[in-house]
Amino acid sequence: MGVLFESLSSRLESVWRRLRGRGRLTPQDVDEVLREVRLALLEADVHFKVAKDFIARVREKAVGDEVLASLSPAQQVVKIVHAELCALMGSTSARLASASQPPTIIMLCGLQGAGKTTFAAKLAGWLGRQGRHPLLVAADLQRPAAVEQLAINARQVNVPVVTPEPGDGPADVAARGVARAAALPADVVIVDTAGRSQADADLMAELRAIRDRIRPHEVLLVLDAMAGQDAVNVARGFAEGVGVDGVALTRLDSDARGGAALSVREVIDRPIKFAGTGERLDAIEPFHPERMASRILGMGDVLSLIERAEQAWDHSQAEKLQERVQKDGLTLEDFLEQMQALRRMGPLEQVLGMIPGLGQAMRSSKAQVDERELGHIEAMIRSMTGEERRRPEIIDASRRRRIAAGSGTQVADVNRLLRQFGEIRKLMRDVTQGRLPRGMPGLPGMPGMTGPPVGGRPPTHRRGKHRGR
Repeated sequence: MGVLFESLSSRLESVWRRLRGRGRLTPQDVDEVLREVRLALLEADVHFKVAKDFIARVREKAVGDEVLASLSPAQQVVKIVHAELCALMGSTSARLASASQPPTIIMLCGLQGAGKTTFAAKLAGWLGRQGRHPLLVAADLQRPAAVEQLAINARQVNVPVVTPEPGDGPADVAARGVARAAALPADVVIVDTAGRSQADADLMAELRAIRDRIRPHEVLLVLDAMAGQDAVNVARGFAEGVGVDGVALTRLDSDARGGAALSVREVIDRPIKFAGTGERLDAIEPFHPERMASRILGMGDVLSLIERAEQAWDHSQAEKLQERVQKDGLTLEDFLEQMQALRRMGPLEQVLGMIPGLGQAMRSSKAQVDERELGHIEAMIRSMTGEERRRPEIIDASRRRRIAAGSGTQVADVNRLLRQFGEIRKLMRDVTQGRLPRGMPGLPGMPGMTGPPVGGRPPTHRRGKHRGR
């Protein structure tokens, strides 16, 4: 899937389409719509009691005189659902606790397989990008590869790690990690702990021993978003057995139906603080209920898109690029640099889904975004010489054959790339000279673009008589 809550979003979009076709609403119309919304929530694995209470709150507001008499009832109902979704997930963003005297100690807990060890490294990397100085502690002595995995991930995010010594128990490792923080110095200590296949008494006793030994400022429960309604029982078990200050959801980029995100806060009354949105160690973001509600309802998420862009693009390089384009025009070297920055923002389908209206349009037209096409483009550009990248007009037939052979593509693919790059180059020149373009030229692999993708396969999103139905 790749798009957060896609099945839930699609179901809700069909409800709103039917609603928009009606005039003023009656209470019976509202009930009919809310039955569909309730089914959509249950299909998304939202806990049945959470779904029931949610629908009751929405109905109470939706059958008010202001909505029933409105000339745009669909907008009014969507607005109410959006507000209630925000409230369901916590209304406002929740920050990590912060110690008055460093270090801040964060203890992770959760079942085996929830992604705690990977999340520990993601969180450390995220804190490092915020200017903090984190330290990782490998206190998971249950899973044989956990310590080695954390050490490898720690090197990738350039964060120090404390590992067990002979004779250490989990609480000993955790305590030694906290003590080590003062010597480094580190202002945040992240303790990875063991999990089990279920929240049994032995696991809870071990976690309480670690908690009592290091006295963490924050206990984060790491939950797998694919767990569905089981996540509610898991969350309740950890909240009662150890005490939880917040939740981190992993695998929200998968085919998870979103039930955990929409249920867990309501059940244990603890905020969701982070979301894991991919396999890469930088695929983590703070959880914003309002933004998440907008994504679920197909409204996009411009603020998160801007934040990702700011992380991916270097401002000084962007200014230099603008100067070069204005002076000499766009080159394939510039184009490659910008495409790599775009890919650093995360999976392309996920990024495009943050643009208001575009995610919904892609789902409606069944548009496909194939990231492999971008890899083919990059391979073709890398197969060119420096002179060819700067002056693509010198690429004749023999050079095109060489580029195709070197990149594992066809000459037709190289021709298509050069033609479309020429369109983009002209567009950039027109924009810098103050001329407004009529349309946006296409690129292979992107929805709504002109021409077939690299490899000659017809796009599923093409408009016209062959459009997918």
